[in-house]
Amino acid sequence: MGKYQRGVLGSFQGRVGTVVGTTWKGMEIMKIKRRTGMSNPTQKQLEQQARFSFMIKFVRTLSGLFDLSFNDADGKITGINNAFRYNYKSALAGTYPSFSLNYSKVLVSKGVLLNAGSPTATAAGGGIVKFDWADNSGLAMANADDKCILVVHCPALNQSVYKTGGTVRSTGTDSLNVNIFTGRTVETWLGFITTEGKEVATSLYAGQVVVS
Repeated sequence: MGKYQRGVLGSFQGRVGTVVGTTWKGMEIMKIKRRTGMSNPTQKQLEQQARFSFMIKFVRTLSGLFDLSFNDADGKITGINNAFRYNYKSALAGTYPSFSLNYSKVLVSKGVLLNAGSPTATAAGGGIVKFDWADNSGLAMANADDKCILVVHCPALNQSVYKTGGTVRSTGTDSLNVNIFTGRTVETWLGFITTEGKEVATSLYAGQVVVS
């Protein structure tokens, strides 16, 4: 784009060859019109766009969580962008046009806090998913009052339910009501966050559950 001062051709509006003339904020502007062919994506570009689109659909279901659980200490990158970048690189599987997620490699939180041991998730009836874990309070970066982060994702609906203010680490158990997923298969994860919300644990996959 260039600015010109009404040269020998004077002012003009519209297209002349590959040049488009217009006025913006009192200035005469000339822009080069892009060739149509430049907007036609290659097969490689189509595949890249499809991968991005697939991952974006997943991370958007947890965008509110990622602002907390993937927060960049420097504040330069948003939580959802951090989560997208990690999971795109580490958990995206399949080939174009059929992509999938390796849920055992998906992270819904990432940090230096120690997670609990051996997390499991089971259907408890009434649309409830029950989480259990081994209490490891007292170990380095594992506080008895750390609060659990519970995440349940339904691939069939591309919807997620989560909570960040669950029971404390020392209780060893908590549950999440996901009755909107009754009868469907869901993927689950467990994480922890300190009481002041400054540190989070890297999540652990808690397994696949059929909600009853």
